Amino acid sequence: MSWFDGRERLVYPGLAYGLLAVCAIVAAVSGVPEGTAGLARALPSWPVLAVAAAGWLAPTAWLYARRDSRRGLVVIHYLVLIALAGALILKSAPFVVFAAIGYPLAIALLPARLVIAGVTLTAVVTVVAQAGPGAQSTVLTVIAGVALPLVLAGWYVSAEHDKRRRLVERLRAAMAENADLNARLLGQARHAGALDERHRVAGEIHDTVAQDLVALIGQLDAAGRVAQDAALRHHLDQAAELARRGLTEARRSVRGLRPEPLEDTELPEAISRMAGSWSKASGVALALEITGTPVALDADVEAALFRVAQEALANVAKHAKATRAGLTLSYTDEILLLDIRDDGAGFNPQRPADGFGLDGMRQRARGVGGTLEIESEPGRGTAVAAAVPVIPAATPHRDR
Repeated sequence: MSWFDGRERLVYPGLAYGLLAVCAIVAAVSGVPEGTAGLARALPSWPVLAVAAAGWLAPTAWLYARRDSRRGLVVIHYLVLIALAGALILKSAPFVVFAAIGYPLAIALLPARLVIAGVTLTAVVTVVAQAGPGAQSTVLTVIAGVALPLVLAGWYVSAEHDKRRRLVERLRAAMAENADLNARLLGQARHAGALDERHRVAGEIHDTVAQDLVALIGQLDAAGRVAQDAALRHHLDQAAELARRGLTEARRSVRGLRPEPLEDTELPEAISRMAGSWSKASGVALALEITGTPVALDADVEAALFRVAQEALANVAKHAKATRAGLTLSYTDEILLLDIRDDGAGFNPQRPADGFGLDGMRQRARGVGGTLEIESEPGRGTAVAAAVPVIPAATPHRDR
């Protein structure tokens, strides 16, 4: 960045004041007589006009900072300044140098469509003010006085336009490349995390829960064959049935690792059902809120968020001793937010946890490219906030 960048609002009025001072000194020292022909006779002396021009230049820095929001005021200020410059030239020729400030100010202050008009006006005022009474300016003189500034202004505007167009094109290309790269990295991270999570959980379920359920069913069947009491037999049959259901769920989880409530329902409905069942079972009042427009998301994203909600509510029931809890599911254009809060006992998040619930929730969120934050203090309740990217489902849920 050059020294000029960021200081334009002071540089332009400083240049104008410098030119005005130089011209005033030259006019005073050179002893050039004031113009008295035509309109010049009706004008005040050049010192008065110079003072007026100096005062009129004062708000230039203020206007520069507001040139986009107060365009009408900027245009009026510029026109009056050029009129003062023309009057000064009529009274004293050295002020033609001061009039040249109209060129950079036109470029700096005026809207893009009026830059050339401002430059042209400055050139015309300069040429006309220098033409004495009866002077027959030839067409060549007028063209020379107007064409050169027009060429310079046109070159500047075209160069700026081309520069901005190239910059916009580069920015668009960079944004498209960045978006594509982010999408690829997010997809790779999500699939890698999901694959690792599936392998880990599948192994744990197969080696622990499924094997224990098989052994339990075997023991219950054996006990049922030797039990004589009908009531005892009934309870054993019920226990065996529950164990078989658990085994079926464990095997299904190993195969797909997708929560059963999400098999035939959308995420908001699945969470609503789960939250309602949890509230009845735990006896804790739960306020549920779903905001935004729900959309079908990638199965891994929905599964991860459902499990985070399930684990967070389970922790509330086990440890929080809460009387109230709240769950909010918020859909936005790019992020899906899940907030779970309670008024329970709270804890210190910095202390190592005994179980794997909190780490598991963080891993699930990270596995789909999301984040999970936990805020809690002893005696002040707990808030769990998960944010995952909105990745639309490739196919509707019912077809998966």
